[in-house]
Amino acid sequence: MLPRHIQSMRREIVGIVVLALACLLACSPLASASATLLLEEPYGKLGFFTATGHAAVYLSGVCADSPVVLRPCAPGETGVVISRYDGVNGYDWIAVPLVPYLYAVDRPEDVPLFADAKMVSLLRDRYRRAHLEDIVPDRENGEAPGGNWYELIGSSYDRTIYGFEIETTPEQDAALIRYLNSSPNRSHFRMAYRNCADFAKDIINFYYPKTLHRSLVADVGITTPKQISKMLVKFNRHHPEIRYSRLVIAQVPGSMPRSFAVHGVVESFLKSKKYIVPSAVASPIFAGCVFAVYVGTGAGGFQPARNAKVLDPSGNLEPPLAKEDRRAYQRQLRNLLTEAYPVTSGKNVDKAWSRLQARAKTEFDERGRPVLQMEVDGRMVRIGASAENALDVSAAQLTGAMLEARLQSELRRKSPPEITESEVSRDWNLLQQALGKSPSGLTASTTPQGDARAGNRP
Repeated sequence: MLPRHIQSMRREIVGIVVLALACLLACSPLASASATLLLEEPYGKLGFFTATGHAAVYLSGVCADSPVVLRPCAPGETGVVISRYDGVNGYDWIAVPLVPYLYAVDRPEDVPLFADAKMVSLLRDRYRRAHLEDIVPDRENGEAPGGNWYELIGSSYDRTIYGFEIETTPEQDAALIRYLNSSPNRSHFRMAYRNCADFAKDIINFYYPKTLHRSLVADVGITTPKQISKMLVKFNRHHPEIRYSRLVIAQVPGSMPRSFAVHGVVESFLKSKKYIVPSAVASPIFAGCVFAVYVGTGAGGFQPARNAKVLDPSGNLEPPLAKEDRRAYQRQLRNLLTEAYPVTSGKNVDKAWSRLQARAKTEFDERGRPVLQMEVDGRMVRIGASAENALDVSAAQLTGAMLEARLQSELRRKSPPEITESEVSRDWNLLQQALGKSPSGLTASTTPQGDARAGNRP
């Protein structure tokens, strides 16, 4: 029998340990639950006329039994992106898991290294047939239907995306699930007051009431993705106790047209020559008023990529590649391409590969990974198109050309920084192996790695 005072001490120690474990278990769900406002750059013809982009919300603690029925996530699940698009079978919102929403594949390993329009269309339709058939059924002739459903899948092929993440609790997630599951999910889309940004605003305001609102001046009363992103950053400055982070998701390298910088309504009008020049000629006073509103509201001062880390397809967050290292990598790649292509000096390798890939047929291997089938010297060859199967085929020269095109595309980007050292290093090692060389890492600039990364942050 232990002395009474020792027994008392032991009970106190056990009590402290139990209390600490209880606190740890209580805090674990909180640390992993979050809502991320996604600010997506405009692209294509619509982006030419209006540069306001798109808004959606990624919920890490909310998953879905179907695209229109939500539930709490089970361990190991990564949540859904919930968004409003017009013309998706009459639904007001659709929920899609994060990786398919960004890349139109189920696994990060299957994301193609270099994408073109044909491949993206095939990936999207394959995912639709597997997971969205009830929501977006085939036409009577068996072909893919029209409408905006394609924007729900593979968004990162079309544009760069910025994320503004703020913590949530399981209780908040559960309340949102009950609310959306019990509310009519029928579309009443209106560009002026019930658009995609209005939906994202309402979701964030469900977690943190009255946080986001439209701007009557800078956006003439229309809710825009950039405005609500700016408001969420402002909310974080006033509530530093709430966990918050910023991230950027790069547009996948390839021949798909690059997206545009995102603007608000007045900013879009002012920075578009097709609008502001005729207006200034017709009415200099009106143009001057637009400029005054732009300056007075600080519409151009918000930079979505500021202090953002880069999220890669595997879910890793890293600082963006420093400018000095980017230039060093560009030089070494240029030297390699000059050695490989002495006549053309390796210029526009990505464009040359784009033309070659345009003649190829996209298929899938036995594990569902994308491959390219093309004719070379009178025979058909297959080239693995993802990082996981790029080296599984014998056409090493073509695989090398694809990797050279990807690296050139990655390193050409100037602003915002969207690539990490890990991605560049992986692609470089794959290229070395494809060329039959021993993998040797790229040599960065003489700036120490830590200093270079820190210096890249605004």
